[in-house]
Amino acid sequence: MLAFATLIAISSVLSGQAAPFAAIVIDARSGETLYEQNADARLHPASLTKMLTLYIAFDAIRRGEISLDSMITVSKSAAAKPPSKLGLRAGQKIALRYLIRAAAVKSANDAASAIGDALGGNEERWAARMNRTAKALGMRNSTFKNANGLTEAGHLSTARDMTTLGRRLFYDFPEYYNIFSRRETDAGITKVRNTNRRFLDAYAGADGIKTGYTSAAGFNLTASAERGNKRIIATVFGGTSTANRNAKIAELLDLGFGNARNNVAVRRPAPADLPGADAELVASSDGTQGNGNGRSAGKTIRLVTSMATSPRPRSRPVSAEKVAETEVAVLAMKEDIAGILAEVIAPTAPPPELSPAVKVADAAVAAVMETAADTGLDTGLDTGADTSVATAADIVARPEPKPVEIAATMREIAKPPTPPEGPQVVIADTPRKRPVKLLMASAETERKAAPEAAPVVVTRVSTSGGRHWGVNLGRFASRGVAERTLMQTALAESATLRDGLRKVVERSGGYDANYMGLSREQADLACRRLQARAVQCFTIGP
Repeated sequence: MLAFATLIAISSVLSGQAAPFAAIVIDARSGETLYEQNADARLHPASLTKMLTLYIAFDAIRRGEISLDSMITVSKSAAAKPPSKLGLRAGQKIALRYLIRAAAVKSANDAASAIGDALGGNEERWAARMNRTAKALGMRNSTFKNANGLTEAGHLSTARDMTTLGRRLFYDFPEYYNIFSRRETDAGITKVRNTNRRFLDAYAGADGIKTGYTSAAGFNLTASAERGNKRIIATVFGGTSTANRNAKIAELLDLGFGNARNNVAVRRPAPADLPGADAELVASSDGTQGNGNGRSAGKTIRLVTSMATSPRPRSRPVSAEKVAETEVAVLAMKEDIAGILAEVIAPTAPPPELSPAVKVADAAVAAVMETAADTGLDTGLDTGADTSVATAADIVARPEPKPVEIAATMREIAKPPTPPEGPQVVIADTPRKRPVKLLMASAETERKAAPEAAPVVVTRVSTSGGRHWGVNLGRFASRGVAERTLMQTALAESATLRDGLRKVVERSGGYDANYMGLSREQADLACRRLQARAVQCFTIGP
């Protein structure tokens, strides 16, 4: 009899703990709802909460509030959180990137709380920022009390709101989205495995997003998958087990792929007016800082540290004496400048009048040059060079020549040039003949006389820079189609694929269109961004 009563009591407790069920399916491209059941019921989200903690962390990194390499000091509150946890110790320092990985992949409660404490200061202020962010994202029926999703009175959300958040993660932060599909990752102090790896391995096209479980919430999951040009996001609240939850989400995703239209324009979520970091200062009525424990009357003043505009600095007060000194200095500077300008722009003195003898010399030189041009004589003067040696300007600078010297110069100029030594050749290209000096050394003699050049070795240098990852855009029936696909993709996504090498690989079933020579981060980011454009792709590892 006692055993029967105990069994009834256990059954009652179990039935009382059964979490309500809720589900929703949307087309991620347009946001259209394809199926829903209790989608707006306010339920315990469990670790789906960490999706919002990570979203705010990504936004804080983007706005420069913090960086992935920032060292976070773990608080006592964060270190004391129950499992699932990374195993952080109070006072320990760890990079933000490892906390993000642990919260996203292992669903570590201590890591999520450490992120909230670092960005919010404490759990209360972090919860306030979470609620302001949720409102900005359109999560109308959610209220958050902590960073990790542990059961707490009033900490509630809905299947619709979590699906909205999952879509935001995909479109707003494609550079970080790939973390949700990692089966295993380095979390700094240890390697962690994905709590969602069973579903990721079992469902074709699945690439995220987040699991959640508490006794009050049941088994929750927000999942995303892509097949062809379709991407579906679905959320389940209140699963009875991991297997039950995964089966339910698979059914919902299948329903979504079956009902979603093929050609749907991608409508990204509108940019949200996200709140920045802020701080709360509790001040008592007598001007001293209170401690919030009720021992001093106080008021809360919120100081928003994210500036909307850059204020113009005010000018410093200047005395009358300083102003007078400045004016005198400016006037003196103006006078100096005026004097310098007067010297620079002063009219140039006219050139000196040429003497009759110089004028005769110029005329004589000009006549000789004209006669030489008509007769084909080589005067030794290069008409393309600087001929100022024969101009009046240069002659003026020298002592005035005498008429006898001028005549001798004219005879010297008009004298035929002395034939050069060695063999000559006469080229009769015109009725007149001109002597031309030739270099008669044979090519063989020159080759023997010239020093032998060092051999030049040409090698092909790899352009991958040690990058051995790539992105595959699919297999195509012909090489031409594959090459056109690569070119179109390069034009559409030049920012992430500019370092990649277009490569078409012939396979038994067709031609693979690949971008190679990328780092793993570049390949992951490129594929995420292409998927956001409804372009099917996957990364290729070494």
